[in-house]
Amino acid sequence: MTAIDGFIIYPTYRVENKKAYVYLFGRLKDKRSFCTRNYFKPFFYIKESDLEKAKKLATFESEECSLKNFKEEKLVKILKDIPKDIRDLRKSFEHSGIDCFEADVRFAYRFMMENNLKGSLKIKGKESKHEDVRVDVFFDEPELTNSEWRPEKDDFRILSLDIETSMDVKNLFCISLYTNDKKLSKVLIVKKEKLKNSESFASEKDLLEKFIEYVLEYDPDIITGWNLIDFDFNIIHKKMKQLGIYFDLGRTKDSCSLKIYESFMTDSKADFPGRIVLDGIHMLKTSFIKLSDYKLNTAAKKFTDEKKIIDDENKGEEIENSYKDNPQHLIDYNLLDSKLVIDIIYKSGAMDLTIYRSILTGMPLDRVRASIASLDSLYLRELRVKGYAAPSSSFVERTKRTTGGYVMKSKPGIYDYVIVCDFKSLYPSLMITFNIDPLMHRPGCKTIIPGEELIHSPNNTCFSKTEGIIPNILRSLWAEREKARKKKDELARWAIKISMNSIYGVLASPNCRFYSFEMANAITSFAHKMIKTTAKVINEKGYEVIYGDTDSVFVNLNVKSPEEADKLGKEIEKSINIYLSKMIKDEYGVNSFLELEYEKLFKKFLMPKARGREVGAKKRYAGLLLVKSEQGTANKTQNAEGKTPFIEKMNFTGLEFVRRDWTAVSKKFQLELLNLIFHEKEISEYVKTFVSDLKDGKYDDLLVYRKALRKDVDEYTRRRHHTLRPRESFQRLQVILLIMC
Repeated sequence: MTAIDGFIIYPTYRVENKKAYVYLFGRLKDKRSFCTRNYFKPFFYIKESDLEKAKKLATFESEECSLKNFKEEKLVKILKDIPKDIRDLRKSFEHSGIDCFEADVRFAYRFMMENNLKGSLKIKGKESKHEDVRVDVFFDEPELTNSEWRPEKDDFRILSLDIETSMDVKNLFCISLYTNDKKLSKVLIVKKEKLKNSESFASEKDLLEKFIEYVLEYDPDIITGWNLIDFDFNIIHKKMKQLGIYFDLGRTKDSCSLKIYESFMTDSKADFPGRIVLDGIHMLKTSFIKLSDYKLNTAAKKFTDEKKIIDDENKGEEIENSYKDNPQHLIDYNLLDSKLVIDIIYKSGAMDLTIYRSILTGMPLDRVRASIASLDSLYLRELRVKGYAAPSSSFVERTKRTTGGYVMKSKPGIYDYVIVCDFKSLYPSLMITFNIDPLMHRPGCKTIIPGEELIHSPNNTCFSKTEGIIPNILRSLWAEREKARKKKDELARWAIKISMNSIYGVLASPNCRFYSFEMANAITSFAHKMIKTTAKVINEKGYEVIYGDTDSVFVNLNVKSPEEADKLGKEIEKSINIYLSKMIKDEYGVNSFLELEYEKLFKKFLMPKARGREVGAKKRYAGLLLVKSEQGTANKTQNAEGKTPFIEKMNFTGLEFVRRDWTAVSKKFQLELLNLIFHEKEISEYVKTFVSDLKDGKYDDLLVYRKALRKDVDEYTRRRHHTLRPRESFQRLQVILLIMC
């Protein structure tokens, strides 16, 4: 019996005859959809010393095991038949003062962890069918093992859909369906006449019933769209309920469900058994793709060569008119919207990144940004190998904030030839270097294992020198990132970087099972020490550190040419790395994993003053960045003077030019003014002319403030909806002028 590679799309479970079975839905490497079914008993752990007390409280199975808790106390395994019983038992135990370990792990995820399954798996078993499961092939009690297969987006079936309605949302006009393999590309519309690229229906009921048929027949792994859950599926669900149609779009006969949240901080959710619903907007945001706004047309212009057929202005009225008088126009518009979503998530890299992050962490495609669950998925597997079980998660009230990154006082002014040196992945490298890990954390700096050596952090938190799990995870991720760098796989590098950098934030969250105020502050206290030490050593070498922020230092070299600055940047990088490596070895007895990189060179650099004050600003600066030309970098060519050519590029951080809530006219003024200053040109005449043109109305089209709304419009008071006048923008321009001059 040959093992077949596949990828898990949707893990879940069912209780059948009072027993729990894990169902894994997904897509095989040979393109068929699959489902596996395996019997599995839910469990958690308690201390062996609590077993007799627990037996007096409830009935359960128990098994001896070789696992211990973080205090080196022996544990026993507690088993029940169904997941609900585990939840009830945990409540009873904890109410009686019995500590429970890993009692909160989701049942299907527990099964995957115990079988070392992440995204990809190998299935070895007899192929069959299941009357309640709609997939190409079903496996009952197969052997499941981990797989190295890395699927790509075209290995999945992705369906994009979009609906159009009347302005009052009472009437459903049409639904467009477009798939990544182009096997389905049509619009279902409530109309009598036959139209191109469409199928007509006499009623909404007929249309929706056919819509269900198409979805079930195509059998997508992923359903996507733009604002898909909050609008499209929300309307479809309400319509189906109104018309008495079962909301049946999954791979089982169970009803699909929606959870619609009005809160800006919580995304709405859709549960379609056996499939994943991925909203295009959420995918871009989860992939850290920033846009001026997240309208479909904005994203389309950014990533494709097309744009929406109907603009957002007066869209509702034009849709209604098109439906009545020119339905083909509406069909073309509706179908293109669905196509654009596929194009955007493909060309932006969001789909690829989502898949790779799933493979990296073992989380389903719709939960890759769940950083706490992602760390659990990685950490608990490794913890088991070491012979330990983790505490169950429980929210801890945060009484004080963790210490943030170190930001030194800046020295305001305009400088020539400033370099920026950054620590490469500072927090991850600190966790590796100083073995910062929940299992190796020693509260009160007390040893647990006889003879173990401790590392003392600057905030007096201690860690054993025995290799921890998080440092090991980070080393593995670091090695994978280096492989990706050598292969020039930027997508993989980005996915790995996201996973690495999220770990500090997880450890600093009270929602994390490993949360420790002291441990989180140990990381930042080491970071403070390294940045301060770096600045001190650079200053002692005769250069001026004018600013430092979290993981970087800004150095004024006081030189006359970019070539000289570039050479000194490399020398500073090398000497600081040697110094820190020796210091860490001498002081802590460990090898340094820190790496300072000379990253940027500014020909001109502006560090402004804080508004209304004489002190320097923080996290606000601009400069004329020098970047080696592609030709000069690739071919190592030089210009006539024997110097490597540089390309100039304006660079802003924290200033009005990069802020969304400032007008375009303010940004235009700041950009042009700084460009003149950096090239040492006269600015007085430019300012006079600009102010005059502004008063004359030349820039009226740029006097628009943009602000993201974080709640419903009707929740805002009238005071917030005011008319924006040129005088207000002029006042803001005056503020900028004061800062610049």
